[in-house]
Amino acid sequence: MARTNPLQFIQQVRSEVAKVVWPSRREVVLTTVMVFIMATITAIFFALVDLGIRSGLQGVLSLFG
Repeated sequence: MARTNPLQFIQQVRSEVAKVVWPSRREVVLTTVMVFIMATITAIFFALVDLGIRSGLQGVLSLFG
C-alpha cells in the first residue's frame, strides 16, 4: 500500500468530503421524529409482551402453588 504525505492526505480527505450529500434540516427532523415514534411503538409492544408473559407464568404457577 502506497504511503502519501500529510498534504496529499488532507487534499484527498477534502475531495472526499466534498462528494458527501448532506441531508437538509427537514430530512433530519423527519428522520428524528420517525426514530422516536418507532422507539415508542417498540417499547409499548415489548411492554405488552412482557405483561402477557408475566400474566401467563403467574397463571401457570398459581395452578401448581
